[in-house]
Amino acid sequence: MEALKTKLRESDSVTAAVYDAGFGSSSRVYERSDSQLGMTPRAYRAGAKGVTISYTTVETRLGQLMLGATTRGLCFLQFGDSAGQLLEMLREEYPAATLAPMPAPYPEQFELWMESLSRYLRGERVSFDLPVDVQATAFQMKVWMYLQSIPHGTTESYAKVAAATGDPKATRAVARACASNPVAIAIPCHRVIRGDGDLGGYRWGIERKRTLLDNEHQPHS
Repeated sequence: MEALKTKLRESDSVTAAVYDAGFGSSSRVYERSDSQLGMTPRAYRAGAKGVTISYTTVETRLGQLMLGATTRGLCFLQFGDSAGQLLEMLREEYPAATLAPMPAPYPEQFELWMESLSRYLRGERVSFDLPVDVQATAFQMKVWMYLQSIPHGTTESYAKVAAATGDPKATRAVARACASNPVAIAIPCHRVIRGDGDLGGYRWGIERKRTLLDNEHQPHS
């Protein structure tokens, strides 16, 4: 599937990309694309063409954090080691989009989003109502919407989330949906842990996940 992602961006034809990546037919790709690509191959290949994404990077206690937004909401909210690394991650996620640094002064709505995030990362209990504009399969959307319902300061197991989506056996698919989440915190995948209490994985590093959970569990005035 990683090879297919590359081929979709390089090839003039979706069909050619499918075969170049080693698949015997396009039907095999569509059987797997809902859990691997987050959208159909043709939509992924478009790479957000025609979309403008404004972005900015801020320093936080967990490292650099980049916010990327379309006119509809946040499409990228990720941690990284440097602004350059994060910009490359943004380009990789949306290769055909027009990327533009957010000009100052920031729009009022964007300032409100940043203020909410800053307060949260300082340890304050805030109610997030951050609009997101992300590509998702029906299953991913089920998972991500459910994650947004998990209360601040609580955790749930991958198995419980899977059961909530209507498929108790889909724990691995839930883990994949968490790992493909493009907007940290706004979709709080850090609140999903293993049934035995182990933290499990986290796209932006297990230490960040531990810090976020510890921060939520501490009493704040």
